[in-house]
Amino acid sequence: MSEQKIEVVGKLGSTYGIRGWLRLYSSTEQSESIFDYQPWFLKIKGIWQAVELESWRYHNNDLIVKFKGTEDREVAQLLTNAEIGVDLSVLPELEEGDYYWHDLIGCTVVNLDDYIMGSVTEMMETGSNDVLVVRANSKDAFGKQERLIPFLYEQVVKRVDLATKTITVDWDAGF
Repeated sequence: MSEQKIEVVGKLGSTYGIRGWLRLYSSTEQSESIFDYQPWFLKIKGIWQAVELESWRYHNNDLIVKFKGTEDREVAQLLTNAEIGVDLSVLPELEEGDYYWHDLIGCTVVNLDDYIMGSVTEMMETGSNDVLVVRANSKDAFGKQERLIPFLYEQVVKRVDLATKTITVDWDAGF
């Protein structure tokens, strides 16, 4: 069997009620889109385990979910704060200029002057646009430890080359 590549798409929160329901925090663009990607895996004690979703619904503005075999609060409590993942193969192909965060993390960021600004350690969502969190090299000429660079395709991000894991940006190294 081939090695599965799991992408985190959300996280479980605290229990809800006494019948095994849990709050859900989706990291998909539209919260409900998380349900389009099945099957789900939960990271329990560091190991991805397949789970079967029984039901979901909105409660106030929160999403809540129930898994098969999770009939009471005590069982559900064991799943609180577990990450939710899906196999990468179930995620849709993206259009030109769109990227999954997991593809960008680890990429080297270089500006138009060929200055190596560091590598992407994480992505942040700010509401208006996503932001690359770039950890600078230990010998950074500008004394930077970290840079926050807006992921604005064409404006700031000029090129993403996933083959060489390189992102070229129009960004001053002093920022």
